[in-house]
Amino acid sequence: MTRPLFVMICALAALTAACDGERTIRISSTHTGQDGPHGVLKVVDALQCPQTMGSLTRKGTAHAGGSVCTYVGAKGAEVSLHLIQLDGTSVDSVLEAFQTRLSQEMPLTIARLRAAEETAAAEAARADGDAAQADAEAARADAAAAEESTTVQMPGVHIETHGDNADVKLPGINIQSHGDRSHVRIGGINIQSSDGSGQVNIQSGEDRVSIQSHADSTEVRTSTGGDATRITWVLNDPEASESGWRLVGYEARGPRGGPIVVATVRSRDSERGRVFADARDLVTLNVGR
Repeated sequence: MTRPLFVMICALAALTAACDGERTIRISSTHTGQDGPHGVLKVVDALQCPQTMGSLTRKGTAHAGGSVCTYVGAKGAEVSLHLIQLDGTSVDSVLEAFQTRLSQEMPLTIARLRAAEETAAAEAARADGDAAQADAEAARADAAAAEESTTVQMPGVHIETHGDNADVKLPGINIQSHGDRSHVRIGGINIQSSDGSGQVNIQSGEDRVSIQSHADSTEVRTSTGGDATRITWVLNDPEASESGWRLVGYEARGPRGGPIVVATVRSRDSERGRVFADARDLVTLNVGR
């Protein structure tokens, strides 16, 4: 058994008190009402735009009929707060427009991520097109790996490895690792990852987290299940864009049918830090959690 796999198994066993001491891991989910665990979001007619919010200071007064406020933060960070009436338009199309505009602030970062994504897709297509050869190679690999197989069976624990493939079953935990792809289930949480594409997808019920990374560039999207809109999108890169930005993103919330409140963020720091938290607090002030 390879050392990384052994370490992973021991760590998981520790979570079930099978290695050293008594440890526990708890994953809980609570839902109240149709809008999920955070309560019902408010319907608002105009934005509340305080003069300050944490590290942010408002520039001027609300404009566009009380539907837009702008703020500045540390190191020239910029936050814009928007009240969007859907008027039959889908939330996805509204947020896609915000994402497109923000992505234009960091074009090289987006280009690198999309290129990596396309490369991974092309490689997957080539693999599918050469399935016969892959099956033959897999058969030979299975035969070669037979001598390196390991099986551990005890009450509540099943571990089986074949070369680079591993299946691990512990109480409440199921791990399948085949080549560069992994699938982990912990209670009601599903985690899928691919080293080749730099993608990680996490799902717990209707809640989802999607991560796309290449080198030091990262794109993260989160969404909370339920009828209401609760979506976060962040693009960050330690290498500044031509305009100096290292992080752009948005926080969007609103009741079913709208309106939704969207806080857009542009920052010269690659970490979310205070400015993103303050932007989120502006959204919370207007529509709730």
